[in-house]
Amino acid sequence: MRGRLIVLDGIDGCGKSTQLNLLAEWLPTSGLMPSCADLIRTREPGGTGLGRDVRQLLLHTSSDVAPCATAELLLYAADRAQHVDTLIRPALERGDWVLSDRFSGSTLAYQGYGRGLDHDLIVQLEAIATADLHPDLTIWLSLPVAESMRRRSGTAEDRIEAEGRLFLERVSAGFAAVASQRGWCRVAADQSPSAVSVLLQRIVRDRLG
Repeated sequence: MRGRLIVLDGIDGCGKSTQLNLLAEWLPTSGLMPSCADLIRTREPGGTGLGRDVRQLLLHTSSDVAPCATAELLLYAADRAQHVDTLIRPALERGDWVLSDRFSGSTLAYQGYGRGLDHDLIVQLEAIATADLHPDLTIWLSLPVAESMRRRSGTAEDRIEAEGRLFLERVSAGFAAVASQRGWCRVAADQSPSAVSVLLQRIVRDRLG
């Protein structure tokens, strides 16, 4: 039996890491997964050995050597191609379940709506990188931009996070558009972590049970 791919997505500060941890604790005891299936946690960028090097190039390079917008897009596509081919697809074919912090919708939100790159080109690259593999469930953790900035105040920012409020507002609008187009489940993330976790568990059970 093929495994399942569940993706959590949203702007920086929306609580993806926290909720991924809570889902990873709950899923093996939920009764949804076959007893023989493993649960694999991963992220984009950086879910593979190659991806970790790409993540460093994308998020932690200094401004004088940072990739331009098109190079950035292609690096995300390369990370995703490696991720799908060497980790996600083999896991699903084994019957394992995969939890991913971000997937292809993030690229359309950040590089399409945020950077203003051509949406059709991004979708074409997505199809190549994923070989048309689609998540079984994507949950969008929707968070107001002001709350995102409040939560991240005083923390070290990576290169993308440091783009500022106007960029983040474009990305936020992009997530709303992508979520609507692709039928993602929306969860308001400006609640307590426990309240969000309960909603996520309900969605996963309803959609994949």
